[in-house]
This record gives sequence, C-alpha cells and structure tokens, in this order.
Amino acid sequence: MSDEKQIRESLQTYFDCMHESSADKTRAAFHPNAKITGYLKDKLLELSVEDFADFVASQKPSPKEKGEITQLEILSIEIAGNTAVAKVRDNYIGGTFLDTLSYLKVDGKWGIYNKLFHAEA
Repeated sequence: MSDEKQIRESLQTYFDCMHESSADKTRAAFHPNAKITGYLKDKLLELSVEDFADFVASQKPSPKEKGEITQLEILSIEIAGNTAVAKVRDNYIGGTFLDTLSYLKVDGKWGIYNKLFHAEA
C-alpha cells in the first residue's frame, strides 16, 4: 500500500475517532508521544494523546449517535521520506476546524505526531 493511501486511511481513523467518540481509534490514529495544540475561544490548549482520547470519549452521545452531518475535507498531503503533513477541514462538537497534522512513519506505520488546530467557526 502506498504511503499516501496509508495516510488517507489514518485520516479516516482520525475523523472516525471523533465522530464515534472512540478513545481506541484516537490512540490508533496518533503516535503515543503526539501533542494536540491550538486555540479554542482564545484559550491555548495543549493536550497529550491520552488527554485528547479522554476528551473524545467523553462526548456522549457521540456525534454519530446524534446523527450529526459529517465533514472531512482533505486539503493537502505532502510526504517527505518518513515524514508528512496533512491539512484537513472537519466539523466537530458544533464547530469547523482547520487541522494541520504532522505525520511520522515508525516501523512502517504512519501516525499523527502533532496536531495544530484552528477553530474557524
């Protein structure tokens, strides 16, 4: 499977983790040492994967269970060796986010190593 296809599959897992409120899928999408960082209502948030997985799992009922309309728009994927960057736009918990996701390939598996998010609306 090509690197781009693997990253696209990882992006779907990333989106599904939030849509389904799945801590397990969150851990599957991210490298264990990843950081999730951005501003939400002018407050800087800096989360570990476990913090983010706990937050995602706490969204009950899940957006999927509530029947919320999904949006995952892959804006770009750039691969350089064992690193990559993907920009995506998605909706989550009532807002639209522009996410810059840095990827690292370790032992043949692509995982999100850093997530910078910007709340658009």
